[in-house]
Amino acid sequence: MRFKALKPLLPWLLALGVFYAVWLYLVLGLGYWQETKAHWPIALAMAIGSYAAGSTPMGGGTVGFPVLVLLFDLPATLGRDFSFAVQAIGMTSASIFILARRQPIAWAMLKGAMLGSLIGTPLGIWFIAPYIPELLIKLVFAVVWASFGLLHLYRLQEIAQHHGMTEFNERWDFRAGIWIGLLAGSTVAAVTGVGIDMVLYTALVLLCRTDLKIAIPTSVIIMAFTSVLGVIVKNLITGMQPGVFDNWLAAAPVVALGAPLGVYIVALVGRKPTLLVVAFLCVLQFIWTMYAEFSRLGAVGITLSLIAVLLCLLGFEKLRQKGASLVQYRTQSQLKHE
Repeated sequence: MRFKALKPLLPWLLALGVFYAVWLYLVLGLGYWQETKAHWPIALAMAIGSYAAGSTPMGGGTVGFPVLVLLFDLPATLGRDFSFAVQAIGMTSASIFILARRQPIAWAMLKGAMLGSLIGTPLGIWFIAPYIPELLIKLVFAVVWASFGLLHLYRLQEIAQHHGMTEFNERWDFRAGIWIGLLAGSTVAAVTGVGIDMVLYTALVLLCRTDLKIAIPTSVIIMAFTSVLGVIVKNLITGMQPGVFDNWLAAAPVVALGAPLGVYIVALVGRKPTLLVVAFLCVLQFIWTMYAEFSRLGAVGITLSLIAVLLCLLGFEKLRQKGASLVQYRTQSQLKHE
């Protein structure tokens, strides 16, 4: 009976076994144990980050980036590359777990987003990310995550009440997904290493009124795909930042289990409490960034950052209004056909 219950998870367990075999070979066979042990703090931080990665629409880099950049005072480019690398393991593991459990996915929009990301992420890594200053990388991360956190602090009740998904037609969803993947992959994901999952999730819950049980697993899969793509492209084009590999060795075995654990636990305890905690952390990291960079930003920089957060929130509201009008149009169309 127990084997029967575990049978659907065999692909995930097999993938997990392959990963840990490779990791043990690197650490013990090639002698990287000292480097792994020296970076235990990031492994501890990613125990929390990986849970957030599997249970929310925010990748593990949501925790990894500010810990490395704000707490450990490491370069923002390292935080970005680490986000790609660690999510390539954690969110891929969570994605296999989600697919093995046959959780509902917004497939049409996801396929479009994957195609868009396949084009946009390499273009962003090649043409945009290298020219973004360190401070601006921090600010992009701080602003996007703060606005996303605030959105959930005042709209979570409404978002959590959605059931199913408002489907217009698969072609529309696919085309929308392409634009989301293309724009988010070339900008926020290429610059910070995370964020395409949040953009796709936002479109699903505000535009399509999608159930969290569908929107969050869909966002996990697009971030896994983009992270693997980001690691491949960066290794082929620019190379990863020094220090990424050592931090990855310490964090990878934690996130490989932690992200799927987040997928499982959130189904038991509910998504609202986790989303509220992570939303609060998103706002906190913005305040932390403004404080840490005050000497370089000054009053003008702080004001512009706050205006940027406000503009993001206005964009979310426009998206929500568009979603309401689309739902109304669809309802009227159905009534006419009846």
